Amino acid sequence: MPRVALALAALLLGCHVTPAPQTPPAPTAPVVIGEVLATYPQSPEAFTEGLELYEGRLYESGGLLRHSTLRVIALETGVVEQLHMLDADLYAEGITVFRDRVYQMTYQAHRCFVYDPRTLEVLREQRYEGEAWGLTHDEASLILSDGTPVLRWLDPETLAVERTLEVVDGDAPVERLNELEMVEGELFANVWMTDRIARIDLASGRVTGWIDLAFLRARLGITEPQAVLNGIAYDAASRRLFVTGKLWPELYEIRLPAQRRG
Repeated sequence: MPRVALALAALLLGCHVTPAPQTPPAPTAPVVIGEVLATYPQSPEAFTEGLELYEGRLYESGGLLRHSTLRVIALETGVVEQLHMLDADLYAEGITVFRDRVYQMTYQAHRCFVYDPRTLEVLREQRYEGEAWGLTHDEASLILSDGTPVLRWLDPETLAVERTLEVVDGDAPVERLNELEMVEGELFANVWMTDRIARIDLASGRVTGWIDLAFLRARLGITEPQAVLNGIAYDAASRRLFVTGKLWPELYEIRLPAQRRG
């Protein structure tokens, strides 16, 4: 499906849409710019809502009504190795792999699907309250964003809310928290419709720093308003950090100035 058609579908099929990428408020926390270490092919048809690396395989949740999927992708080639289509009335959102199970949320349907990561067989379905945008986990719980500054910790069996945390930069709540990823005990969060990733201290909820990736959109020459930065995956074993965006033709391995590898 062409990118223009997908963007029109986004407008018509019920996804959260704003007219154009926004300039966020001036940050209080320090800002760094990532360095691209490697570039990998990515399907420009993927409306990326969630990204996860698990046992060397890249899992991607693609959104839009009638087009939502869970797919397994070969990192080096971008080839889709496995594909699971969701029902036409479901809009897929964030994913995470927790205790050898893939959890995939849906935008407003209040349905979470739990998959076998090797076969993509649906093992069970869970219900939850409220909207779902991004998803990750700590050692004991799932962590959910819903576009507000408030994160929710969910019991992985019942999806009941265990606790909440408001994210702030200085004294200002950070709106539109979206795709989430845990990176060495720190929470990374895309801020929807911006080119920034927030680095969040989970003890206090404070943003400790920002990653500015505006140069990636410029590098790709992206003008489509819905083709925004969204997708963070971290490989803890190799300490590799990957980012992409909705409808982007490329996935990037990046390094941050303060990050040490090896």
